Amino acid sequence: MRDDPRLRGRPLAVGGDPGKRGVISTCNYEARAYGVHSAMASAYAKKLCPDLLIVPGRMSVYREVSVGIQAIFADYTDLIQPLSLDEAYLDVTESQACRGSATLIAKEIRQRVEATQGITVSAGVAPNKFLAKIASDWNKPDGLKVILPHEIEAFVHALPVTKLHGVGKVMAERLKRVGVDVCSELLPWRKQDLAREFGSFGERLWQLARGIDDRPVVVESKRQSVSVENTYEHDLPDLAACQAALPPLLDKLAERLGKLDSVYRVSKPFIKLKFHDFTQTTLEQAGAPVTPEGYAELCAQAYARGGRAVRLIGVGVRLDNAHSPMGEQLMLF
Repeated sequence: MRDDPRLRGRPLAVGGDPGKRGVISTCNYEARAYGVHSAMASAYAKKLCPDLLIVPGRMSVYREVSVGIQAIFADYTDLIQPLSLDEAYLDVTESQACRGSATLIAKEIRQRVEATQGITVSAGVAPNKFLAKIASDWNKPDGLKVILPHEIEAFVHALPVTKLHGVGKVMAERLKRVGVDVCSELLPWRKQDLAREFGSFGERLWQLARGIDDRPVVVESKRQSVSVENTYEHDLPDLAACQAALPPLLDKLAERLGKLDSVYRVSKPFIKLKFHDFTQTTLEQAGAPVTPEGYAELCAQAYARGGRAVRLIGVGVRLDNAHSPMGEQLMLF
């Protein structure tokens, strides 16, 4: 829309061709009003919104804009943790810009991004990463939300648990079964009781319900994995067809691994299958060989979980630090 103002106000999505099993990558708010969302089949999105305009992605343009935005961030702090091309955490605690006001810094960044890049951005200002993330989503697509320290308790207590990072549909249903819909309803629970009910995530719930998040802004974030995937124009009907589709994917994976920095070491391979009904499964195995034969075996095990036609296959590897004392580098292909 930035480069073609005529598209403003129209339902718009970035994604693949509906006639070629394309998938929606993202969409604007006009499209979301019809129920369109990311990861949805483009053909289904068109059924929900017949007037939806689907355009291909322009990754080179997105990267160029992202570099420009990151340069603006760097004028205010060195403590920047990118999350994606269009999202990042900034720690401005020690920044002297804008008289040291995080709120004024956020306002100025938003103004500069719009002036230089021609796009609007939302920002959240809060004492920690958990609250800043929620605040940044609060007034999208073009807004600013500030949560001051004395406002944390009231803000978090009224927060639906579905807003908490890590609470998806399944966890939300589990919480609802024990009478928890908003964060204030977690407060009577002791930490050990939450851990007993929800495992290791229980302690995290106890902290988030109180607005606690001690995670620092991590400047140098290491890659966790490398992968490639493909959505097929026609479903792969059986295991044999899935295994026959692996070689070109593994060739692309090997090419990407060849470009990796030497600080990384492959720790284990994984495979992802998305079935024709959009359910999916991911299987990884420490010590499994990163070879065509190894992936064929992983594919067989993953396919057995669904046993039906497959629309997407992804293959990849998890990464470790090459200098960590956790065993030897696995043989690659």
